Amino acid sequence: MTALSTVPEAGPAEFPAVAEPPLHPATRLRAILDSVAAEDGSLPPLNDELVRAMRLPDDLPEPLGISEVAEITGITAHTLRYYERIGLVETDRDTSGRRVYDRDALGRIAFVTWLRLSGMPIASVSRYLSLVKAGPDTQDERLGLLLEQRAAIVAQLRDLQGALAVVDYKITTYGGACGA
Repeated sequence: MTALSTVPEAGPAEFPAVAEPPLHPATRLRAILDSVAAEDGSLPPLNDELVRAMRLPDDLPEPLGISEVAEITGITAHTLRYYERIGLVETDRDTSGRRVYDRDALGRIAFVTWLRLSGMPIASVSRYLSLVKAGPDTQDERLGLLLEQRAAIVAQLRDLQGALAVVDYKITTYGGACGA
């Protein structure tokens, strides 16, 4: 037993391996993008292969409980309940009253997650989803919301590139090297 532990030290045979915590969607997206990035860090244009890499696995069981969805998506059960309460996600209930999620709900959660990771405010996500429910006549307004969000992302990227340049400059003033 170590000085800081009350659990006896054990070899691998005595304790099963602890499962890795689920990756947050942002971490998974970074891994996907890193796998397709060029040497200079630039990304290829969006293509079918990249889109397929971001899709839900085909072998997901249905229906899924909230803890399973939390594990798969990396989104906490608390956040999932919040999304349901404010109308971003709709779930059914089983005979015991527990939430059950189908592929459509899981896809919606993934989509909401990507919008939130892009910095889109909850109010805008909610507005977008209400427009989707309203039908095809709202396509122009949905496009407008997405174009506004894209412009916000591009502005944020520019700000981050400026911040990176400042940090790189300071690193080089201390004799460090930047880049690949």
